[in-house]
Amino acid sequence: MTERAALITGGSSGIGLAIGRALGQDGYGITLSARRPDKLEAAAQSLRDEGFDVAAVPANMAQEEDIRRLAAAHRERFGRLDVLINNAGIGIGSTVADTVTKKLDLQLDVNLRGVYLMARECIPMLKEAGAEHGKALIANTSSYAGKHGQGWLSAYSATKFGVVGLSQALHKELSGDGVQVTALCPGFVATDMTDWIEGQVPKDEMIRAEDIGEAIRFVLRTSTHCIVPEIQFVRPGDSEL
Repeated sequence: MTERAALITGGSSGIGLAIGRALGQDGYGITLSARRPDKLEAAAQSLRDEGFDVAAVPANMAQEEDIRRLAAAHRERFGRLDVLINNAGIGIGSTVADTVTKKLDLQLDVNLRGVYLMARECIPMLKEAGAEHGKALIANTSSYAGKHGQGWLSAYSATKFGVVGLSQALHKELSGDGVQVTALCPGFVATDMTDWIEGQVPKDEMIRAEDIGEAIRFVLRTSTHCIVPEIQFVRPGDSEL
């Protein structure tokens, strides 16, 4: 068994994969999860090729049974959980007037309900780690859109505001048990998810996925008496602060 272990949803690319690499470099055993098995296994193998201990567990964050199975698989493989990264998310652009209910429900299920249920299933393991060393961590990926509502991304914005509120509530429930909770609120990050805006914001001017990985390292390296409830990541010139 490893001395520390992390579970990362939305881990097959972008922010999740960058966090996985950072934690792997720091000696964590990692359960990497995403919806598409082929893409997930390729990502996990890329980390294994760097010498990291990585398990790949496909799961759909809109399905409660998948979430339960993922948490159980992580416990069976690593026996402990020190860091939970709730990173899986989906954004579908639309005005409120034109939103299809099915697409609204999908964003609510993955971006908010899935984060809630994943946290619920992992809290017992996180409390065990918190009791051991006082610095277990839940990091929930919200968004700049979770701080400033974005037109044409109304459902996405609403779910990401919800992630910030959920993170604050989890902090109040868990901080006394050595489990810290941080909401991550990045602007445009150079990942596949921001391909749609590349014509307006070039990828080489976006936040790097590795920046988010370094933020996780920072939070984990602070003392047990230092809690970081939220981190916003913005580009130079972003005005809504």
